[in-house]
Amino acid sequence: MMRTVPLSIMMASILAACPLASAAESSSASAAVETLEYAWQLAARNDHGLAAMLAEVESARSTEQAARAARWPSLTAGAGVTRFDAAPEFRFGALGTILQAPIFPGDDYAAANLQLTLPLYTGGRISRGIAAAHQASLGAAEMERAARSTLRLDVAESYVGVLRARRLLHTAQSSVASLSAHASDVQRMFEHELVARNDLLAARVALANAEQQRVHAENGVEVAYATYNRRLGEPLDRVPELADTIMVDSTLAAESIEVLVERALKNRSEIGALAAQAEALALQSKSERGALLPQFAVTGNYTYFDNEILDRKDFTSIGIGVTWSLFDGGQIRNRSAALRSASSAARRRLDDLQTRISLEVRQAWLDVREARARIEAAREAAAQADENLRITRKLYRAELGTNTQVLDAVTLQVAARNNQDNALLDESMALLRLARAVGEL
Repeated sequence: MMRTVPLSIMMASILAACPLASAAESSSASAAVETLEYAWQLAARNDHGLAAMLAEVESARSTEQAARAARWPSLTAGAGVTRFDAAPEFRFGALGTILQAPIFPGDDYAAANLQLTLPLYTGGRISRGIAAAHQASLGAAEMERAARSTLRLDVAESYVGVLRARRLLHTAQSSVASLSAHASDVQRMFEHELVARNDLLAARVALANAEQQRVHAENGVEVAYATYNRRLGEPLDRVPELADTIMVDSTLAAESIEVLVERALKNRSEIGALAAQAEALALQSKSERGALLPQFAVTGNYTYFDNEILDRKDFTSIGIGVTWSLFDGGQIRNRSAALRSASSAARRRLDDLQTRISLEVRQAWLDVREARARIEAAREAAAQADENLRITRKLYRAELGTNTQVLDAVTLQVAARNNQDNALLDESMALLRLARAVGEL
């Protein structure tokens, strides 16, 4: 359906063509008609689901950085003050005498400690933890790309939904115009007693039904715009002017199904994400089992101890320590087994996903072929329906045809035009779904 362009938009377009026009005016003119590419950009900026996926990617990257930081030395500090109700003293008895001296300068003492710890050997726990976090980060990035591709397809469906609703409204308006003209012809012929009254009544009923269909189509346009705006994160009552045609790459449909399936299995982000998830779980399982082995670390300490007995109050030390979990009731082994089972489940889901993607590619490829075959038939049918209506109305005016034939011709014309519009839009959507299935949307 053609829309009236507002005067402000027309002026902006004129100014944009002028060399002296400002950049803001040029931008306003270019935004007068929204293309599918522009809708994709707008949705990418406003979609909350995609923003959540980006946050998850950042979370995974931060988790990987935290895992890498486990290799570096850790420095911890502690301090405290302790007060006694009666401070202990040092007593020493020798040769019948008793020496008594305070251990602390008063009823309280202060202590502080600074410790540096560097892991030397962790049984692969740290290195495999880093590798697992890296795989999780890769998987999150792949999921973000998959979400972006899905969003583009959703926006395209909403965009095509608007075009479909507008064309349906245009056809309904044409039907009303045709039936209104026919009703006027029947009214004149009835006034000259050339036709029966039931012809007039039938024409008026058909016109009233067509008017209802037009109202229904108008409502469908409003709903389609609201759906499209919600998908883009825009106000629901916005009525943008959309480009009536969609530029879609049709070269994919010329490839064989085998080639397309092979490309899909290489390109689809969901496959990479699930493979990374399975690998991350397997590495986490191995990292968990590393806790069963001895853990070696080198430590350095600086300690301050407020006292009156020792010859100094601060001490520095260095040492190597080892910890070994000899028995924990099977906690580590069970956690490792759980992660290993989860990895196996992810790999089985990956196998299922690959078959589903192969089916998705095949279905989209066949849908393109079907839509193209329908287009050729629908174009011919639409032309024949227009000619049929013209001839039928001419015969009716010459009293050589019936009122029913005219009404049937209008019905056939509406159906033929709707079939043609649907076939054209279905081809565009099938090509977009094929690009999505192959992983190139």
